[in-house]
Amino acid sequence: MNIQDAASNYVIKPPAIAALPVAGSDRQFPVHRVYCVGRNYAAHAVEMGHDPDKEPPFFFQKNPDNLDTSGQFPYPPASNDVHHEIEMLVALKGGGRDIPLEKALDCVYGYGVALDMTRRDLQGKAKEMGRPWEVGKAFEASAPCGALVPAEKIGHPNQGAVWLDVNGERKQTGDLNQMIWKVPEMISYLSGLFTLMPGDVILSGTPSGVGAVNRGDVLRGHVEGIGEIEVRVV
Repeated sequence: MNIQDAASNYVIKPPAIAALPVAGSDRQFPVHRVYCVGRNYAAHAVEMGHDPDKEPPFFFQKNPDNLDTSGQFPYPPASNDVHHEIEMLVALKGGGRDIPLEKALDCVYGYGVALDMTRRDLQGKAKEMGRPWEVGKAFEASAPCGALVPAEKIGHPNQGAVWLDVNGERKQTGDLNQMIWKVPEMISYLSGLFTLMPGDVILSGTPSGVGAVNRGDVLRGHVEGIGEIEVRVV
């Protein structure tokens, strides 16, 4: 029995499937899980007070419906310090457990441009108390993003400029080749912790220069070879 056939058996209406648009197509990419790589650029690790040479990779999650392509970011409640983090998004078409490095890119459907918006004050309090980060990371519309670009059209970007402007002023700048853990390594490592599935999405980390946003700000983010997004804070 498939989900549609069983829909009448649910006690409430099932939620819609979270999905991302595909550039140049009317088809959509269904999202299963959203994994985020923490402190994957050395300069960002340093600005957050950590030594990148001493840390293995680590991950946290956002919810699939945190992905938002509306072009607007509603300033969230319960916070007075919300930060921007520009990232390359990786969308998987395959998965499994213990994926070898040389097979990891076979799992990739495509790439996108995304923001990991963070309630930094709430995240900071959670860190101090040894609690999970979800309150600072996995809130509504916390991952503004653009359309996916299939890898069959652009290949697998491993270098190229990553930047973010706020109101026309450059705030973040880096290069994909500065990532500590490259895309194949992220996929392979994650698959040792979780069973990766088609539809999984990975936010690959942000370069240095993260900072606070205010209502009315216009954020313009770019990942070379993939595209740009523009998001207004409302």
